Amino acid sequence: MFKHIVLITNSKSAKVLSTLEQLTIYLQNIKKTISFYAFDNNTGDNISITSNDQKSATHHDLAIAIGGDGTMLKAAQLACLYNIPLLGINRGKLGFLADIPANSMEQHLRQIFAGHFTRDERFLLSTEVFRKNVSIFQGNALNDVILQRWNIARLVEFKTYVDNNFVHQQRSDGLIISSPTGSTAYALSGGGPILYPSLSALALIPICPHSLSNRPIIIDASSKIEIIVGTRKHDQARLTCDGDIKLELAPKDRVCISKKDSKICFIHPADHNHFNLLRAKLNWGKKNC
Repeated sequence: MFKHIVLITNSKSAKVLSTLEQLTIYLQNIKKTISFYAFDNNTGDNISITSNDQKSATHHDLAIAIGGDGTMLKAAQLACLYNIPLLGINRGKLGFLADIPANSMEQHLRQIFAGHFTRDERFLLSTEVFRKNVSIFQGNALNDVILQRWNIARLVEFKTYVDNNFVHQQRSDGLIISSPTGSTAYALSGGGPILYPSLSALALIPICPHSLSNRPIIIDASSKIEIIVGTRKHDQARLTCDGDIKLELAPKDRVCISKKDSKICFIHPADHNHFNLLRAKLNWGKKNC
């Protein structure tokens, strides 16, 4: 099981490279075929191939990302594109997505290669931006799509529609559109709820709204979201997908967000439990009785 493996890294990190070397030796010793991919975590450039050609990605049956959740978000784009299951070795901080500790990776991989693991399918968000009815950007996100003010001294004004139904017009620092996967990321810092990963739902979370009544909204994941940037000349915002700044938005731009048809499959250890993960990462209290 899992004979052809692609290793995905942020090549700038010394501790990641150390783990990569250890992992490579282990995989070679158990006769796995390996390819390597890397990306520049500082510039946010797309994943680039450091060995083999891109066509070979279609023949891989497992991707292993070494790094933190940021690395996993980048790796997810490749894994989704080629329909490869993705597993994460944590060399970052929290590790909600990269949930296998580096110091026990061989033990966990031994179990996974023996067929003892769980599959966890997550959906992505598809985003398209229109300016004067012309599409100027298309992109995907696993965690979130964020409209955020560009002018640090002013709020941005925008209108939000769900399935062509007007929801609200607000002035705020922006709006987070989060998948269940992203509900433990920036959305959590913005006061949004934690969504169970398998839920078919999206969260709309205002960022510092200029109103006491604006609160996070949960909608069905099949909904079509449209955000229209305000008409004032200082209604300038930027659009980010999974933390990467994609473009500067102008007044009257339309941002359309929907659930992407294809999904990504994460591989977890057999004993993976989402509530155990939340409790460990968010320092929730332990059961004493």
